[in-house]
Amino acid sequence: MSSSDNPKKADKDQDEGEGGFLDKVKDFIQDIGEKIEDAVSFGKPTADVTGIHIPQISLEKVELIADVMITNPNPVPIPLVDIEYLIESEGRKLMSGTIPDAGTINAHGSETVKIPVLLIYDDIKSTYGDIKPGSIIPYLVKVILHVDVPVIGRISLPLEKAGEIPVPYKPDVDISKIKFEKFSFEEATATLHLNLDNKNDFDLGLNALDYEIWLSNVSIASAETKESTNIKKQEVTTMTLPISFRPKDFGSAMWDMIRGKGTGYTIKGHIDVNTPFGHMKIPISREGGTTRLKKEDDDDDNDEVYYVSFYSVSSTISIRHSSNIDLINTCMYIWISISLVSYPLPFYLGLKIEEMHSHGTELML
Repeated sequence: MSSSDNPKKADKDQDEGEGGFLDKVKDFIQDIGEKIEDAVSFGKPTADVTGIHIPQISLEKVELIADVMITNPNPVPIPLVDIEYLIESEGRKLMSGTIPDAGTINAHGSETVKIPVLLIYDDIKSTYGDIKPGSIIPYLVKVILHVDVPVIGRISLPLEKAGEIPVPYKPDVDISKIKFEKFSFEEATATLHLNLDNKNDFDLGLNALDYEIWLSNVSIASAETKESTNIKKQEVTTMTLPISFRPKDFGSAMWDMIRGKGTGYTIKGHIDVNTPFGHMKIPISREGGTTRLKKEDDDDDNDEVYYVSFYSVSSTISIRHSSNIDLINTCMYIWISISLVSYPLPFYLGLKIEEMHSHGTELML
């Protein structure tokens, strides 16, 4: 008997064929749906402050940059609506601000967002009088990220990071001593002993120093040295610097100093230093000092001493000669001729001092 002779069997085979096809379609659609659901599931992004850097610091201001890494687990980019930030020190607000439209975080990706902050020291010190120059203060950076996530909506991610910043103070500078190797009316060469008083609560790693010194508005020395040293916190470091000048260039100022009337001096320059918080170039200066010459006895060795007092630094210069050597044989006369406008003839002053190129002359400041 042929199948056409059995209609019930033919209908059964047709139903089974259609049912199997529909089941396969149903399973396929379900599988695709599950995959789409997995692909388009949305979650909350995460964020972390990975670091805070100080790219620039000076006596006037400090710039901080906070690096914030944001991770987006979602299949679509999410917008970073805005960023709120606050910097405080021991519960006291230093500054705050908002960065609008901060960008977009790529799908299934991570982005580092940089938050720049500028602190002006005068603003801080005027607001909080107990924050002193030279000190180190703690800080806390608080950041709130506002993002829009599809399906979930707008969410906020609070973050914070602690650290320390300095309130730098420029070192005091003065001259402690000048030791002459050679002295004449035409030329003087000497070693300058320069004191740098670091009043900060952190060390200064000196890389370079440039300076210029004036006596009665006449520049006697100008140079730059690459000598490196560590200027310890709250300590005085002495630098030895070679100088040379022509005493006759001072004219009447030299005569005023010798007669005890006094003449002014100035020192200015910069120090290039490394600090625990970054590189700095700090100005140094001492202005308005006056000098004069007086004669005293040196109680230590009974030498005859000529002193020049630097009143602004409470120091003196002494020109010494040894009493243990026959002055007639070892001393020379330096005749200093100084023409004054108010006098028709030059004045001549003869000073008996130790022959400087043989024995050296020390000026105590």
